Parts: sequence; structure tokens; C-alpha cells
Amino acid sequence: MKTILLTGATGFLGSHILDRLLKENYQIIILKRSFSDLRRIKENINKCQFYDIDKCDLELPFRENHIDCIIHTATNYGRSNNKTSDIVIDNLIFPLKLLEIASFFNTDTFFNTDTFFNTDTLQYKYLTDYTLSKKQFAEWGKSFANAGKIKFINLMLEHMYGPKDDESKFVTWIIKQLVNNVPEIKLTDGNQKRDFIYVDDVAETYVTLLKSNFQTNFDEFEIGTSQTISIKDFVLKIKGIIEQEFDRHIETHLNFGALPMREGEPSEIKANTAKIRRMGWHHQVPLDIGLKMTIESIL
Repeated sequence: MKTILLTGATGFLGSHILDRLLKENYQIIILKRSFSDLRRIKENINKCQFYDIDKCDLELPFRENHIDCIIHTATNYGRSNNKTSDIVIDNLIFPLKLLEIASFFNTDTFFNTDTFFNTDTLQYKYLTDYTLSKKQFAEWGKSFANAGKIKFINLMLEHMYGPKDDESKFVTWIIKQLVNNVPEIKLTDGNQKRDFIYVDDVAETYVTLLKSNFQTNFDEFEIGTSQTISIKDFVLKIKGIIEQEFDRHIETHLNFGALPMREGEPSEIKANTAKIRRMGWHHQVPLDIGLKMTIESIL
């Protein structure tokens, strides 16, 4: 059975991936900080081996274990007014060091969690510190792969949602505002269309790819549903589910058009999932069902 090193296990996506990997009986090694919030993985932490990277050398897990694969999900979105240098350290320098060490210790595959903003149709057109740092690391990963040092598999994720997400994320924030019946939510006109995918479907892609044989050292996949919905319809759908499925009357005024669109924001984004579907993966959770489960977890 493969031994997998997982970064970001205490985060939203990482905690769901951890659940899924443990069900497959993989040996899991977690990289975390000594002060990491373990609430998302409190039921699983004792089923894994872990290293506190603020208290040990990053090479230690590789010296003490043969690691077959790395699944890298740790990221800094820069949502808390983070310094650019901190975003670069978290999203570029840290995973680059990990990639170097993995290559030296002959780890077979590095699975990188990337953003949909780095797909061919969007790259460099809508850059923030976050997207730029992610793009730069993906380029380094491709360079390592092309040099034959390691297999590097890049997963570009669309808008992900589900239970245990951060309150600052759009879907969770909208649900909580509506559940709390705030007087008004100011939004853009909401005409931009996005591809929303349930977190368990995303986690399943990693399991699918772990079981796959790659013919080249570098490959990348767009992960989503290949279906879009406008932000306006998406928010109205959430409101409708709360009212109809959970019997709550929402009086919140949804003020569409109160906020301007961000400069350069794409009008429509959706994943091209043809490649990942050829690997045997298909998304399983319809939007209505995923939103209902997400709302239920928050309530």
C-alpha cells in the first residue's frame, strides 16, 4: 500500500481528502504546524503519522519513511491582508522545497492543487498575488517533471464548496448571511457564470489519479462539473433551498448590482473535464444535493 504525504490536511479540501484516503487504507503522513487547528480532522489525527514542520527539518519525514506520493493542498489565499512575501513563501517557496526534497528521496509523484485561474484560457489575465504564486509553482513543477526528477500532476480546481469550509469563502458566507436573515447582502449584478463542484467529488479525483498510470512525467487536469450557473441564480438557489427544505423564511434583500464587477473578471468559467473523465472519474453530487448537505452542516 502506498504511503502518501499530505499537506493542508487541517484545511477544507485536505480534511476531505484525508477522509477519502483513509477509507482506501493508504498510509498517511501529515505535515502540519504545532499550532494548527485540528477541528476538521480530530477523528482522524490518531489514524495518521504527523510531523510539525515548525519543529522539525522538512527532510525528516523522508528520512524516516519511504514516501510514494505527495498530495499538496496547503495554500495561502491572501484573504487576510497577507503580505505578498508571505503568500510567496507559502505558495511557492515551501512547496518548491518540498518538491526538491521529494525528488532527492525518489518520491514517485507530486500531486499539486492549483487554481482554475491558471487554465490556458485564463492564465495571466486575472492575476492576484495568490494566482501568480500558484502559477509560478506549477511552472517549476513542470520543469522538474520535464527534467525527469519526479512525476508532477497538476489539478486545476473550479469553485469548490461543501461542509467544513472557511466562513470567509463565498458559499459559506452567503449561506450564513441568509440563515441569519441579515437585512441586506450587496452583490454584483451576478451575471458572471461559474462552475461549482462539491468537495467530495474533488477529493475523489485524487483517489482516481492515485490509481492511474501516467505515461508522461507531467500532466494536468481541470476539475469541475463542466456546467455553469450564474452567480445570481446560484444565490437564489441557496435562498430557495433554505426556505423550502429547511422551512425558514428569508427576508434578506439581495441587492444585485450594488457592487461593481472586479476589473478583468471573466464572464464565464467552467472546467473541461474530458481528460479526467477518461481516467474514470465523474462528478457524482448534483448542485441541489451538494448545497442541501452544505446548508445542513452549517445549520
